Amino acid sequence: MTSGTLTHTPSPATGHTQLRLRLKPQAPATGYVDGAWWPRSRDLADELPALAEVLAVRLGRIERVAYALSAWDATPRRLEVDGYRVRAEGFTYQDRNIIHVTGSNRGRISLLVIPPEMNETAGHDALMTAAHRGNADRPEDILGTVRLPAPRQAHEYSAQRWESDGGLVHQLD
Repeated sequence: MTSGTLTHTPSPATGHTQLRLRLKPQAPATGYVDGAWWPRSRDLADELPALAEVLAVRLGRIERVAYALSAWDATPRRLEVDGYRVRAEGFTYQDRNIIHVTGSNRGRISLLVIPPEMNETAGHDALMTAAHRGNADRPEDILGTVRLPAPRQAHEYSAQRWESDGGLVHQLD
């Protein structure tokens, strides 16, 4: 398979016209990432279906996504994608610029996550660099000196995560 930008035409509900994803050619793994993904928002539940559909070509049905809690909006632990469940596992210690996607064939793809706020030129350059055959740059080096949003506070995230999983946070007076 050759490297290229993979295009996805989504359902009218999402309104997105193109999945911004670029993967390294299939070959022995090199570097920190296997390509790059440039989501349009920080809502993983909204962004994941299109990504899962395209990555299924390499991984089979997507079963698990590991991500940095500080990089995404509150996300349920289980998401339904095309009629099946995907386990979403958020970690406080994971690099906020990487997402790991595991498929039913037990393969795993690690993607550089380009911040949705990044401008067109810098985002395109990061996509191309991350997917270049043999690229071994660290995620922060690929993203360069682009100013990234500050990480969210852990306590804020814990409450959001609890509520998104059906819990309720009570305010004390």
